[in-house]
Amino acid sequence: MPPKKLPPYKQASRLTHPENTVVKLGNHAVGGPEFVVMAGPCSVEADPQMLGTAWDVRMAGAHIIRGGAFKPRSSPYSFQGLAEEGLKMLAKARELTGLGVVTEVMDSADVDLVESYADILQVGARNSQNFSLLKRLSRCRKPVLLKRGLMNTVEEFLCSAEYLLAGGNENVILCERGIRTFETSTRNTLDLSSVLAIKERSHLPVIVDPSHASGKAGYVAPLSKAALAVGADGLMIEVHCAPELALCDGDESLKPEEFKNLMEELAGLAPAFGREISTLAGRPDLKLAAGRTDS
Repeated sequence: MPPKKLPPYKQASRLTHPENTVVKLGNHAVGGPEFVVMAGPCSVEADPQMLGTAWDVRMAGAHIIRGGAFKPRSSPYSFQGLAEEGLKMLAKARELTGLGVVTEVMDSADVDLVESYADILQVGARNSQNFSLLKRLSRCRKPVLLKRGLMNTVEEFLCSAEYLLAGGNENVILCERGIRTFETSTRNTLDLSSVLAIKERSHLPVIVDPSHASGKAGYVAPLSKAALAVGADGLMIEVHCAPELALCDGDESLKPEEFKNLMEELAGLAPAFGREISTLAGRPDLKLAAGRTDS
C-alpha cells in the first residue's frame, strides 16, 4: 500500500506527529487528561471589574484568566479595549490569583508588548488567516491560542496552525468558537463535530468557546457539557461580575455564581469521559497578593 499523501498542514498532521501534543500552562496542561477551563470577561474595563471577576473565577476553579485588552469590533464606535492599561490590569489579576493570563493580540506591531504581559497569546477569529501576524507569532516563546475563523473549513483552520508550527512555535492550542451559517437563533453555529475532525487529522489540542458560539448566557452550560462529552480538551468561557453593565458581550457572559455551578457540574461529569478537573481551590498554601488564602 502506498504511503498516505501528506496534507498541506504537514507539521500539524497526525501522519507526521501521531502522539497528542500537550501544551503546558504553568501548573496545568492542555491536551492531556486534564480538562482546562479559561474564564473571565470579554474585555478588560476597569481594575475593580477585572480583579473582582478574576478572583471569582479562580475561586470557582478556573485554570486560566481570560480578558481582552485589544478588542476587534465590527463597529468603529464600539469599545476597542484599554490596550496596555488593560494588560497591566491582567497582570494584577495574575498577581492576585496565581493564574496564568490569555489575551488577544491583533497586530504584529503589538506582539512584543502583549507577550511581555500575557502567558498565552490569542489569535481571534477575524485574524485566523492574518498570515503576517501568524508568522510573527510563530517566533514567540509563549503558547498561542488560535481561534477558528468565521467561515474557515477545518483544513483552512489547520493550515493557519501550520504557519505557527512552521515558524518554530510548537505550543499551539486550537479553539472552536462557532462558524457563520444561515441560522440566526444563535450568534454563530457551534460546530462540535469539528473537534472530532480536528483530533482525527491533527495532534494539536482543541478547546471550545461556547460563549462566542451561542451569544447567549443560557446556552453556555449545556454547550460546555457537550464539548466535554465530544472530547474537547477544555473551554474558554466569558464571565463578568455584572453582565448587564459589560461594555462588550454582556448577553453571553455568565455571572460568577453561574460559572461556579457550571464548574461543579463539569467536575462531576469529567471522570465519565476520562477527564479530570484539577483546580487551585482548596490550596491554603497558595499565597495571594491580596493577603487572602483558600482557607
